[in-house]
Amino acid sequence: MIPFSQRTRWNTEDSDLALAHRNRLAARLHIADLTASNPTRCGFEYPESWLAPLSHPASLDYNPLPMGAPHARQAVADYYASHGISVSPAQVLLTTSTSEAYGYLFKLLCDPGDEILVPLPSYPLFDFLADAEVVRLAPAPLIYDHGWQLDLDSLARAITPRTRAIVLVHPNNPTGHFTAHVESLALAALCSRHNLALIVDEVFLDYGFGRTSAEDSASFAARDLGIPVFVVSGASKICALPQMKAAWILAAGPQSTEALSRLEILADTWLSMNAPVQLALPVWLAERDRLQSQIRARVSANLSELDRQLQTQSMVNRLQLQGGWYAILRIPALQPDELTARQLLDRGVWAHPGYFFGMEKSGWLVLSLLGPSPDFAIGVHALLLFTTELGQ
Repeated sequence: MIPFSQRTRWNTEDSDLALAHRNRLAARLHIADLTASNPTRCGFEYPESWLAPLSHPASLDYNPLPMGAPHARQAVADYYASHGISVSPAQVLLTTSTSEAYGYLFKLLCDPGDEILVPLPSYPLFDFLADAEVVRLAPAPLIYDHGWQLDLDSLARAITPRTRAIVLVHPNNPTGHFTAHVESLALAALCSRHNLALIVDEVFLDYGFGRTSAEDSASFAARDLGIPVFVVSGASKICALPQMKAAWILAAGPQSTEALSRLEILADTWLSMNAPVQLALPVWLAERDRLQSQIRARVSANLSELDRQLQTQSMVNRLQLQGGWYAILRIPALQPDELTARQLLDRGVWAHPGYFFGMEKSGWLVLSLLGPSPDFAIGVHALLLFTTELGQ
């Protein structure tokens, strides 16, 4: 038998919770899905005109440009210009996904065995990406005190001689926390002392709730921090088009020219960007509000409904959030959250246990605010009824 690499030695068996969910779907039993995160399946209206650029005759011409086509990179620069930020297309490298962007950046910044700091809670995708690049993740928990905050002391203690970068999600998924300007200055000072780069995922940047100052919710592309900064974003959330596979890396700060030169070689090795999507990207970005306005209305309505129902009981609390499309609930820590999620599933409600995002094993549920409002209201009602019974 041939040996497979240790980096792909993952447990691929379904958990009991995942298997129960699959079986319920197979039985065609109703599920109020409070995890829905795929905008293409949440009932939004997509313009049919968005498909037209994909059939442009220029798609039949193969022009292998590793950084991406000039018009597509200009469209990304125009996106930042709409935020009041001056970005040169020369700072932009297109990728097929933020996952691919992370892969490039981990290759750029790390040798095998090096470390990346990732504040928790956070999306679990990073674990697999780090394994694939033979990089180690080091967690640095966020703290919650009248809102989420970076724990700079924990970050500083987590740094070792093998640390190469810190990853932020701005706003964070799932906490909805924007990294405040003053936090970013302190973080930049920490990175400068230890020669670290900053990787900032801004896929949810356009989905703030307007409760945060313009300075604190601004893109890191607008923050002159004096350190290497790599902003990652893409059409998956900005245009609500996860299936179209269009994303980018924006390099800013010291050494960005050398970084982009190396990234270009990596991109030239894969040449994964495709012509039709690059031709369509300027249209999608220019008209993104046609989807974003629907998403913001849905998220706002579901958040209001959640808060309305929370007022009728005292067992569950919602943590503050500033952006994104998730909400974190503090529930009675009477049993493992996985068991709570399983019991909710038996009642026809599908919710994420908090540990899925790196939180403690008990006391947390994470809800998506993206799903259709009628199902969302039904699911929240059943969830709160269950937690009330559980606490009695």
